[in-house]
Amino acid sequence: MEGDFTFLNEIETYCQEHSDPESPLLHEIAKYTWTTQAYPHMISSYLQGRLLSFISRIHKPGCILEIGPFTGYSTLCLAEGLQPEGVLVTIEKNLELEEKLNEVFSKSAYSKQIKLLMGDALQIIPRLQLSPDLIFIDADKEEYPQYLEICLPMMKQGSLLIADNVLWGEKVVHDTSKLDKETKGIIQFNEEMAKKTELSVLMLPLRDGITLAIKK
Repeated sequence: MEGDFTFLNEIETYCQEHSDPESPLLHEIAKYTWTTQAYPHMISSYLQGRLLSFISRIHKPGCILEIGPFTGYSTLCLAEGLQPEGVLVTIEKNLELEEKLNEVFSKSAYSKQIKLLMGDALQIIPRLQLSPDLIFIDADKEEYPQYLEICLPMMKQGSLLIADNVLWGEKVVHDTSKLDKETKGIIQFNEEMAKKTELSVLMLPLRDGITLAIKK
């Protein structure tokens, strides 16, 4: 199926065929990822990308913080809703992706609005003076609880937080006695999100699970 290089079921294919198309650049990124990367499934899917774009266009953020752009697909989807003078700060830990990310962003209409930072987000974020309207978390799963703790104080009333892979291959509903550190991190994150009284939270079973939260 054009626009998604994964195996889609009948319903996903139908939904994709009746949704807005992705841009040629997004299609190029998806094709590159699925043909060159060792773990291509880390990229946002077609439908997930359209959801990120839709949410961003509704919210019209002036500032977006993204943790974990991978090959840049989700970054460009989120950028579609940026205000004309808005900025998107994205943090990637894998130094091998820096050159490709810069190449991808330079081709985008949002190139002047995207700021790529390389390194450990847990070290970088506390040094940033940001008040993001939208935060997207899609990085090291074992560190999700720490991402939440450093991002939550940055959020103001009405700010959105979106987290990917919150079902983690359905491991979150399996026997938790012998889980890997990534699954433990996701489970802890999910439990903490549900307890945050300052957030209104919605978890959706889209692809590998996505959580949406708004600061009350």
